[in-house]
Amino acid sequence: MDWGNVTAEDLIDALREVDWSSPPRPISEFFSRFTIPRSSAKWNSRLKCNLYYYRTNYFIMIVFILALGFLRRPLAIVAAFLTALSIAFLNDSFAGTFSEKVTRTVRQFSPHMAAKMRPPLTPVIRGRPSAKRAIYICGRPRWVFVLVFSSVSFLFWFISCGLLTVLWSLSFGLLATLLHASFRTPNLKARLNTFREEFRAVWRNYSEL
Repeated sequence: MDWGNVTAEDLIDALREVDWSSPPRPISEFFSRFTIPRSSAKWNSRLKCNLYYYRTNYFIMIVFILALGFLRRPLAIVAAFLTALSIAFLNDSFAGTFSEKVTRTVRQFSPHMAAKMRPPLTPVIRGRPSAKRAIYICGRPRWVFVLVFSSVSFLFWFISCGLLTVLWSLSFGLLATLLHASFRTPNLKARLNTFREEFRAVWRNYSEL
């Protein structure tokens, strides 16, 4: 897969659809080998490849940096958690897993309420879905959860007065991610993982036909 031909929009779509439940890469691999890219094209390809391959590591690193910045602001930690959760809801795999686990937990106490949390059925015309599959969380459209959690997190940010802190911490976390993705040399595992994900995407599209 030529990462140089992958646009930023394609990368965002891939990060939105990919499974984020996979464990992070080992620390020894994450800080293994660093080299300076020889050209802007090499840097562009390396940046996209590492952002996709080490996505879980970067997410944990940013959350850790944010947590360090909020040690004296407990309310800001709650706001950061809600913000991260609202962003995680944008990922299809996380949204589906979250909805399934919540529904399964509710079913143990109230099967009737759990039945109402099922997503509506997508109408099928001539063996194919009539429209693009919408993502539901606990029986509600995904944007409802994103809007609610984002609004609550913004309220906590306002009360804790931690907006300036989060801006500095987030900027430092994004800068660290950019530097690592720029200078970390993609290894054979990253390339094989790229081909495997590309095959899964092709197979998924073939199965939907």
